[in-house]
Amino acid sequence: MIHYWLVLLTIAVAVAYIADKMKQPYPTLLVIAGLLLGVIPIHALDEIKTYVASDHVFQTAVILIFLSALIGDAALKLHVQELKANKRPILLLSLLGTFITFVLIAGLCNALLGLSLQKSLVFGALMAATDPVSVLSIFKAMGLNEKLSTIVEGESLANDGVAVVLFKIAAVTTVLSASGIMEGAVEFVKVVLGGIIIGMVGGFIASKITSKIDNYLVEIGLSIVLFYGVFEMAEMFHLSGVISVVFAGLILGTYGKKIGMSDLTLDKMDSFWEVIAFIANALIFLMVGLEISNINFTDKWLEIGGSILIVVAARFIAVYVSLLMDRSIPSSWKPIIAWGGLKGSLSIALILSLSPSFEGRDLLLAMTFSNVVFSLLIQGTTVSKLVSKLKVS
Repeated sequence: MIHYWLVLLTIAVAVAYIADKMKQPYPTLLVIAGLLLGVIPIHALDEIKTYVASDHVFQTAVILIFLSALIGDAALKLHVQELKANKRPILLLSLLGTFITFVLIAGLCNALLGLSLQKSLVFGALMAATDPVSVLSIFKAMGLNEKLSTIVEGESLANDGVAVVLFKIAAVTTVLSASGIMEGAVEFVKVVLGGIIIGMVGGFIASKITSKIDNYLVEIGLSIVLFYGVFEMAEMFHLSGVISVVFAGLILGTYGKKIGMSDLTLDKMDSFWEVIAFIANALIFLMVGLEISNINFTDKWLEIGGSILIVVAARFIAVYVSLLMDRSIPSSWKPIIAWGGLKGSLSIALILSLSPSFEGRDLLLAMTFSNVVFSLLIQGTTVSKLVSKLKVS
């Protein structure tokens, strides 16, 4: 199977190079390339398309292999001081905003599209958060105002873990009751706090070890062990692996760098994770496009169109309502934060994790995929124009 990945990587790197020459965000062109490869019959690629589009491969690649690396890279390069300075809008968006989005999408899908309670809750959880893979890869190239960029990146990292927890709770919820809501709230707090503790402890231990070592190869290797290790440990105890990686990366990227990394190590580590993040991003977005060959869209266009309108409207309402509590955010930033709330590969990976016997899985998969593609191809390509129009540099 190695040659399958080699062919995909070759295609991904070539498309990313073309995107750079065209001065377009490479995730967008990779999704388009994947869509074309998925629908155009190319006999030589049939085996690769079948292999990559399988549920198990997509889930394994995105969640177990790529996600820890991408989130670890982003968290490693975020500065805690910047996060502290912008903690209020980040927390409002990632907690209150995510929950408002979840409730609005679930409620409107139930009322307007006729989805059952459980299907509505699952879809609401899938669409509640912005995807860090999509947001970081597109927003990094835009040269946004530093404060706005920190808020957008911080929210995408934090609300991702929140949405995963909501999804796991929604997938087993069939009836709403006071006791069920209370149990869900307790489970939510446990999963999030547990993930934070594991990530912080892992980051602190790794930082102490790096302070005793002066070998960039060993220290980079240790960062790999840290990111994948805390993710696996958190998931083993049914906690949030995503949140664990975020906090492990933040601790290593601030405390670890401060007490025990030479300038050479810092430079080498940043370069290493930048390359890994690029490869992971390139493969993920190509795989998102290829996934079309595995989805049945027949007789689902009404639900798909309605869901896109609901998701966009819910995101705007959630952003504006959440940021009412923070008057430091300029009004011109709010539509950028709302329109820049991109969906991505994690949503598809999560819906694929549902059992094939889950009622309405095919409809939810078509709705999720369509919203992700709309987000990347429409929102991802126009958010820079919105930034220019609002004169936010």
